[in-house]
Amino acid sequence: MTELPVAVIGAGPVGLAAAAQLLKRGATPLVLEAGPTVGASVLEWGHVRIFSPWKYDIDPAARELLAPTGWTEPDGEGYPIGRQLVDQYLAPLGRALADHVRLGHRVTAVARLGFDKMKTAGRESAPFALTVATPDGERVILARAVVDASGTYGIPNPLGASGVLARGEAAVADRIHYGIADPLGRDQATYAGKRVLVVGSGHSAFDVLIDLAELPGTPVTWLVRRPFSDAKYGGAENDALPARGALGTRMRGLVDRGAVTQVVMRIAELRDTAAGVMVSDGTRELGPFDRIVATTGFRPDLAPLRELRVSLDPILEAPPALAPLIDPNVHSCGTVPPHGVHELSHPEKDFYIVGMKSYGRAPTFLMLTGYEQVRSIASALTGDLKGAESIELVLPQTGVCSGGSDCCDGVDCSSAGSTCCGTTQAVIPISALTAARP
Repeated sequence: MTELPVAVIGAGPVGLAAAAQLLKRGATPLVLEAGPTVGASVLEWGHVRIFSPWKYDIDPAARELLAPTGWTEPDGEGYPIGRQLVDQYLAPLGRALADHVRLGHRVTAVARLGFDKMKTAGRESAPFALTVATPDGERVILARAVVDASGTYGIPNPLGASGVLARGEAAVADRIHYGIADPLGRDQATYAGKRVLVVGSGHSAFDVLIDLAELPGTPVTWLVRRPFSDAKYGGAENDALPARGALGTRMRGLVDRGAVTQVVMRIAELRDTAAGVMVSDGTRELGPFDRIVATTGFRPDLAPLRELRVSLDPILEAPPALAPLIDPNVHSCGTVPPHGVHELSHPEKDFYIVGMKSYGRAPTFLMLTGYEQVRSIASALTGDLKGAESIELVLPQTGVCSGGSDCCDGVDCSSAGSTCCGTTQAVIPISALTAARP
């Protein structure tokens, strides 16, 4: 077992950071990436500017690995677009990791070698067996531990308000873009001069709507499922990530001056007509539209984990100890307290879900949080229990909190010096954090 690698699924920012953290501690990582390049999912939204600056986007262990290669670190105060994140950071990091990264390797199943989910005796001493589709055919790769950083971008949520495809949604799929479209770039011909409906209430919707509003002769309708409060536009000038605050401010301006028409509706049906696509909640109908952009979020792909003993919150599909800290039904704060191996452990020993996938269906995630996750896990997998239990993390204040008992364990994130949203650096034992929470 000690001679086997630690398998890391996904070569995005958090997956590559996991590899760098493991390598720093003398472990052998093996990164399995389904796409043709590192950061393949990031390139899908490569035109979008990230609202966290470079100083929050680079993992410390990755920085150490890159330093001897002649890599030039970007200006920490600059804000990269997704493509720059790949070109200037992830691609050089992938080259530095060299043979530890395998591209075109899609993991289709993870299990314990010789043990289905029902078998217990001797289970923990058996290696993990990953079924992988490779350019040379299917093969099984053994590993002593597995870190699943495969993200969620490949599994978009449907337009149907019930969480399943709305009636008729599949029939008009050729008119729908799931994810962050690029109306001012590669997709301009698709949207210019068309009647466009954008569905969703998060920053991804803001990005698409702001771009669409720049296209002349392009009527834009923005559909949200519930009335949109001022707080949902973000923290504006109170946001310690200025680019995120500015995004919400621009979006509010478009709505106020009528450049974007906002409608509240829960979609139950889509109907294709000669005039275009009509959407309906079962009582009233909206449209017609030529194109629809679904920025309704994403969900984790749990099918490859069917034979593992994975424990997930029944609502968020996140690890149970993490779920209360990130539940958007309870918390209005855009960041969470420091967390690591304790919150991310499963009944299956040495298996972890990290990064955006660890948040399940919760929408708000920072790369910086993912880097701390994998640092803690890499420490645990290499026997450094003290390092695993203590988290050093500085998170920027969001300015999105409503204050009071519903925000960050009762702490108003907008208050000066609050450590709830990471406005000060702290080294906090994970066990102490967990014990303090209801």
